[in-house]
Amino acid sequence: MFVAKVTGAVVSTQKVAAMVGYKLLVVEPYRVEPEQRKSLVTTGRTFIAVDMLGAGEGDYVLITQGSSARLTPETKNMPIDAVIVGIIDRVHVEQACVYNREEETPAT
Repeated sequence: MFVAKVTGAVVSTQKVAAMVGYKLLVVEPYRVEPEQRKSLVTTGRTFIAVDMLGAGEGDYVLITQGSSARLTPETKNMPIDAVIVGIIDRVHVEQACVYNREEETPAT
C-alpha cells in the first residue's frame, strides 16, 4: 500500500461491464519529504485508481496495486491494477504528524 492524493477524475462512458458504475480517480503517490521528514511530497507520478469509498479531489488515500487490488470482495472480478482502499485521516512519522485531514484548508 502507499499514500496518494486524489488530483482528478476520469470519465469513461464505454468500459467493460464489470467496471460500470465505478468511479475512476487520478491519484498521485506521495512520500515523506526526505530531509526534514515533516511533510508529504509528491513523487511526480500519476495513476488511475478505482474508488470504492467515495474519495474526492484533494483527499489523501491509501492505494493498493497489482494483484492485491483484486483481493477485495468488490474488486475480485474487475480488470484493475489500482484501487483506493482507505481515506487517510492522519499520517504520523517519527512522532510527528505530517498530515492531518482536519487541519487541511478546503479548496475554494
